[in-house]
Amino acid sequence: MLNNDRIVIIGAGHNGLVAAYHLAKAGSKPLVLERREVIGGACATEEFHAGFRAALAGSAGPFLTEIVKDLQLERRGLEFMKPDVQVCALNPSGAPICIYEDEKRTAAELVDHSRKDSEKYPEFLACFANIGRALRPLLTMTPPDIDAPSKSELWELGKLGWKIRGLGKKDEYRLLRYGPMAVADLATEWFENETLRAIVAARGIFGAFAGPWSAGTSAPLLLQAANSGNPIAPAVFVKGGMGALTDAIAKAATDAGAQIRTNAEVARVKISEGKTAGVVLANGEEISARAVVSNADPKMTFLNLVDAGELDPSFLQKIRNYRAHGTVARINLALSALPKFNNVDSAEKLSGRIHIGPDIDYLERAFDVAKYGDFSSKPYLEITIPTLTDSSLAPNATHVMSIHAQFAPYKLKDGDWESRREELGDAVVNTLSDYAPNLKDLIVARQVITPLDLESDYGLSGGHIHHGEMSLDQLFAFRPLLGWARYRTPIDGLYLCGAGTHPGGGVTGAPGLNASREVIKDLRK
Repeated sequence: MLNNDRIVIIGAGHNGLVAAYHLAKAGSKPLVLERREVIGGACATEEFHAGFRAALAGSAGPFLTEIVKDLQLERRGLEFMKPDVQVCALNPSGAPICIYEDEKRTAAELVDHSRKDSEKYPEFLACFANIGRALRPLLTMTPPDIDAPSKSELWELGKLGWKIRGLGKKDEYRLLRYGPMAVADLATEWFENETLRAIVAARGIFGAFAGPWSAGTSAPLLLQAANSGNPIAPAVFVKGGMGALTDAIAKAATDAGAQIRTNAEVARVKISEGKTAGVVLANGEEISARAVVSNADPKMTFLNLVDAGELDPSFLQKIRNYRAHGTVARINLALSALPKFNNVDSAEKLSGRIHIGPDIDYLERAFDVAKYGDFSSKPYLEITIPTLTDSSLAPNATHVMSIHAQFAPYKLKDGDWESRREELGDAVVNTLSDYAPNLKDLIVARQVITPLDLESDYGLSGGHIHHGEMSLDQLFAFRPLLGWARYRTPIDGLYLCGAGTHPGGGVTGAPGLNASREVIKDLRK
């Protein structure tokens, strides 16, 4: 037991709330401080137009099953909804390609596009399912101490090594190759249809400042396979919106003894003689604590909440160089009816994720524009219409459309986001209208969330939805920095628990789970 030690958690996003639950169960008195008026962070379901609600996060990770079970989230009213369709990739001049939860149904549909791809698809899934099983322990593993790994860490790494050896020569070889590979090369190795290649490639660049030909973009597919067994992320929605997930976690945490305060912005972490002493709020209130756990991203934590004089200059320089260049915009549309999409013959095909990016070259061209400081007039889009599975998110017979748009760089070469916000919204709607000609006639209201908004409203440094690039040099023992990947920081008693720690972004809860384990371990010493 932690003897009722006061622990402050900065941020009531899903990882902060997961950490709060486990710390409370261990006997501490965690206090979660949220600067906004609502909890949930990117998962908060908020009204953007009268009666229409949406969240920044479009899908639930999928959330780690062990957390769902441990926190008894389903008994607390949480209901996950998984459509039969994972993704529907629209084609401007032909029939779409749908990827279903049912492998055989997908393979049967692919016959019309490529018989070779239809035959390869089951092998593709089997390969990544096999690799995913071997890598699964990584998700809930604390990266080892690189300089002096303990016996238990060496044991865990050894077990992981045996799992990898058990893959068989073919998949073991694939795993070693895939990590540093450009996802465009991986997709081309497996499939010949350009749209199917783009579906695969999109998972490697989702939320990243990278194109499909960028090195290391296959690594996110390996992480996705470790989480769900499938490199193409499933579409997992939550009844009542994503905020219902964080509401359920918050209920579990408060039932365990945690306290949550909203409208409580942390301005500074108090440090005394090199040790964490608590926090100071924006209104001047001081709260003492034995430990502080930050769910903010690494740059926000160290460059905004900690006095620079408390950190070694070399550490500060590395944090400043930590790559968190946001490239995502979010557009929410309130629609009077469901749009009619070209060559889509049923609403079922639209119930998962809708992909717009017909080939790898399209994705790369969209990235090329962002590299030079502008947003693409033909962006890669990932769209969800959550009202197809949950009508409570909009008034009767109307719909919410949430659009993830890449690439829109945080820093614009010409102009700024305040003056170009609606220009971006127009580019997204115009692109989408090529596939749904009647869309513009159905738009009741539009909300455009720029990378700058992601920073100012959600506290994401650089507007990066993953708290930093998910590249090989910023994953596992390198996330956020080599030597500081174990949720601890150079300040004694200050910890990180957000997506800027292993295993990274997405709505999984793993960083919060892992960080709380290390905090408990330290406070029990």
